[in-house]
Amino acid sequence: MQIWRSLDEVPADLGPTVVVVGNFDGVHLGHRHVVARAHEVAAERSLPVVAVTFDPHPMAVLRPEHAPMTLTSLEVRAELLADAGADAVLALPFDREVAAWSPDTFVERVLVDGLHAAVVVVGANFRFGNKAAGDVATLQAAGERLGFTAEGIPLDGGPQVWSSTYVRMSLAAGDVAGAAEALGRPYSVRGTVVRGDQRGRELGYPTANVPTDALTAAPPDGVYAGRLRRLDTGETFPAAISVGTNPTFDGVRDRRVESYVLDRTDLELYGVAVEVFFVERLRGMVAFDSVESLVEQMKHDVDRARELLT
Repeated sequence: MQIWRSLDEVPADLGPTVVVVGNFDGVHLGHRHVVARAHEVAAERSLPVVAVTFDPHPMAVLRPEHAPMTLTSLEVRAELLADAGADAVLALPFDREVAAWSPDTFVERVLVDGLHAAVVVVGANFRFGNKAAGDVATLQAAGERLGFTAEGIPLDGGPQVWSSTYVRMSLAAGDVAGAAEALGRPYSVRGTVVRGDQRGRELGYPTANVPTDALTAAPPDGVYAGRLRRLDTGETFPAAISVGTNPTFDGVRDRRVESYVLDRTDLELYGVAVEVFFVERLRGMVAFDSVESLVEQMKHDVDRARELLT
């Protein structure tokens, strides 16, 4: 997978392409349908698929106080787009100059001059250009003038339209199963395991601790059943996962994702990059009156996670 971080990085000898355009945050099932359609068209014409996304999210530039938390980093987004069928990603740097481009300017600079688009596939609700003045009809009219075809694909998930906003709402409510339904996979976060206070180890449940990014969406504080995957080896383990600051113990701590790999106390994961997948919410976060009560609940959480995952 190639990632071009500006139009200047696009190879000068790039031939005709099939282009998909969108924020693609999360790369949910709607996004995957768009890319799958592009891949189908590209296969018929023996052309590569290029996904155009924006970095940062346009709202972070236009209305930063309302910018959504991201579901995926650019690198993870590119991995997911490649898995869906994209051959390359153009991460267009988004600033106020790009925001001021008219729809025609965007089409000419990016789709025609930059990527030599033969076909453009977008979501049916796609808007682009200054003040979101362009839509699918605008794109199709431009294509008739400039020599490409365009189509909009419905982002239809039945009664619920698939969207990144829906995924964020599901996560905010702790509904990780609902988020997974829209994503087509469990929601996950990535990070490098850091050395914590080692209380879990003392209590018989050693955890892999990953700090959370304030700008990245994560489920609310609570306990979840899920899985932990080592990014270096690809090994995946069932896990009971705690999100929060561990309110039973005194002291201010950063919010963390802490994963206990079921029935394993021998893993050494400090400094290892991991991905943590959330499968089902078990309960909210509670401050316990005693360590004994906490340990009893942890055993119940682990047993419940084991039932759900195995």
